[in-house]
Amino acid sequence: MSVLVVVLAVTAAFCLGTGFVFQQNAARHAPLNDFLSPRILLDLMRKPRWLAGLGLMVVGMVLSALALGDGEISLVEPLLATNLLFAMALSRWQTGQPLGRQGWGGLALLTGGVTAFILAGQARGGDAITDPLRRWLIIGIMLGLALLLAAFASRSRLTAAPALLATGAGLLYGVQDALTRVSGEYFGSGGWGALLSTWEPYVVLVLGVSGLILVQSAFEAGPLRNSLPALSATQPLAGIVCGVGFLGDQLRMDTGALAWQAVGLAAIVLGIVLLGRHPAMPSGSSPPHARKDLRAG
Repeated sequence: MSVLVVVLAVTAAFCLGTGFVFQQNAARHAPLNDFLSPRILLDLMRKPRWLAGLGLMVVGMVLSALALGDGEISLVEPLLATNLLFAMALSRWQTGQPLGRQGWGGLALLTGGVTAFILAGQARGGDAITDPLRRWLIIGIMLGLALLLAAFASRSRLTAAPALLATGAGLLYGVQDALTRVSGEYFGSGGWGALLSTWEPYVVLVLGVSGLILVQSAFEAGPLRNSLPALSATQPLAGIVCGVGFLGDQLRMDTGALAWQAVGLAAIVLGIVLLGRHPAMPSGSSPPHARKDLRAG
């Protein structure tokens, strides 16, 4: 395990977590007719707090790309999931809310789960799967699920939309991370010419913008505690599926290792849920009766 990869991934998680809090603070005041529309980005660009959050998010994505360039996605993704710890720390500072049993329990589960999965899995690189059908099948399932979740969220009530959109964004970001690693390999082997002659970097940009629209719509639609847990849990799971599915990542497959990996992933998800639902996380300020139907303009 490379120390540099760990430092890059954890630093990226810090930037992403704090950036998400800044973005949600601004996005919750966006007009409802911007829901699931690119216009939401144009409106939010007028808000300095959102721009600061976006800047942190971009830095986090660059650092995560560097980590993915040197490390296996099955190692980097669980570390990126710790972004919720940093979001929690900033939210706790803003609200003055003590952690309590729920906060400490979520922190222990998340950090312990990440540690257990990494130590049990011992992720190592391998030859990428060359079967294009397998790659497109996995990517197609991820993107298809994200589209279905967004479509359902556009017809759902406020209570369901943030989690649905954040889950969809997590799927997109997981695929984006996988294709970012592929793009990095092209760049490393042939420079800009090799990179720009492939389709992956362009899809990375499209996925990034699409995921950003989903995330900001989720932040607009409801409290951070309703969206960030789903985003933080889905992205690493999607990334690990891509890593093992078609990037050639290899995890230990003996019974004991698989059991600990399953325990680690379960602990990560449960820890994320506990931290995301903690009272310290921003709850938003818009009254529910003012946003009964997200499609209303």
